[in-house]
Amino acid sequence: MLDVQNGLKKGVPAQATAPETERSAPAGGDLAEAPLRPYALVAGVLCALYFLYSWVQYAHFRTPSWDLGIFNQSVRAYAEFRAPIVDIKGPGFLILGDHFSPVTALLAPLYWIWSSPLALLFAQAALFAASTVVVGRTAHQVLGSRAAGLGLTVAYGLSWGLQEAVKSDFHEIAFAVPLLALTCRALLLGRWTAAVVWSAPLVLVKEDMGLTVAMVGAVLFLKGQKRLGAGLAAFGTAFFALTVLVLIPAASRVGQYDYWAKIEKSNEGADVSFVQVLLGSLGSDVKWEMVFFLVGITGFLALRSPLMLLVLPTLGWRFLSQDPNHWGMIWHYSAILMPIVFLALVDAVRAVRTSPRAWLVAYGRVVVPVVTAVAIVLALDLPLRELLRSETYRTDARTLEARQAVDAVPTGASVETNVPLMAHLTADRTVYWVGGAKGVSPDYLALDISSGWSQPVTDPVQLASQLHPEARYEVSARAGQFVVLKRS
Repeated sequence: MLDVQNGLKKGVPAQATAPETERSAPAGGDLAEAPLRPYALVAGVLCALYFLYSWVQYAHFRTPSWDLGIFNQSVRAYAEFRAPIVDIKGPGFLILGDHFSPVTALLAPLYWIWSSPLALLFAQAALFAASTVVVGRTAHQVLGSRAAGLGLTVAYGLSWGLQEAVKSDFHEIAFAVPLLALTCRALLLGRWTAAVVWSAPLVLVKEDMGLTVAMVGAVLFLKGQKRLGAGLAAFGTAFFALTVLVLIPAASRVGQYDYWAKIEKSNEGADVSFVQVLLGSLGSDVKWEMVFFLVGITGFLALRSPLMLLVLPTLGWRFLSQDPNHWGMIWHYSAILMPIVFLALVDAVRAVRTSPRAWLVAYGRVVVPVVTAVAIVLALDLPLRELLRSETYRTDARTLEARQAVDAVPTGASVETNVPLMAHLTADRTVYWVGGAKGVSPDYLALDISSGWSQPVTDPVQLASQLHPEARYEVSARAGQFVVLKRS
């Protein structure tokens, strides 16, 4: 890592070799006392657990949303040196006009080896696991304790934010998690240039991350790095404005950033004023519960660290959003907050060691083992617990029927489908979202007639005629709740 060379030379204390601008930062223990091997071993176990959960979920057709299919189409396009067209969002839809996440192009080489949605799930598991090494070794170095480092590695690796992200399949924020861990590590060790280097690429992960980069600049400013902090804050803010006001509208068919509507309109589509948005946000029990658990997993001590400023941009837009999916502890939105709060805890534990309040000093001594124990207990009611149940691995009739439906669609064909089959079809077929293929007559319709319909589907052929009145379809295969229709 960059900070290894900056902070340590053989036989010389780290503070003696640090640049003049970095000496004022509190230093932790010697990097030599934070070996890689024990943390890499824990990370390897966590990576295996993350991927096993994802693989079992995928193999048994338990994909929770259309996102895995969307990312599979975009990365597949990058791997084939094409523009990231995602037909699931609409025929010929350029995904950069939806969210600005060019960082996913880095996964293209992986697709040359393994062209499957499972490659994305493995990449996410590896990125999450890599961040546990950063968190653990940083805790070890700053607090001078291997027990504290390993304890926080486990607590962080089993945290609800990461587990819910694994359950939600792949998302671009997988890249943000290790980058934020490295950014917070650099801030803790007083490596200001490294903090800039690790945080700046976040603007390529997702459009809202520019505001988080700006907040990293604010933390640098508070730590006395005024010029560097102001420059980074300006960069993050400017890039956020560039993406939502210029880049995304330029790539979008409608010429605007669609997600403003998540704030400006209620979940029913009605316009809402900013005052209504603010009052509704502050009065939401679900949102405050999310905040409670976010700081609660650190024993609330993380609140004493300035690193907690980094959670404000993400919490801010989630509080203002009218979409219930953004509010609570589900989905992937809290994963990027986990490295921040756990390394904020490390910072706070270091700070309270010199507190004049005896009770606070005592609390700082016990908070890490308490947080670790609480994390293990909470994990018993989180997604990875399913790996301990035999029924998780059992292949039921529905799984076999879904496999038959996928096999009934020839490789290379175009197909319109809904969520249960979508990700499995995207590897080597052109896939459209059911009802979203206007102007196109796909070769096949592959439908789970029991999932996602406002009314029960009793006649698949009639449904096909409603979706595509310009074409005729007939049933070519049927297996339980899955029906495949072929254009005649």
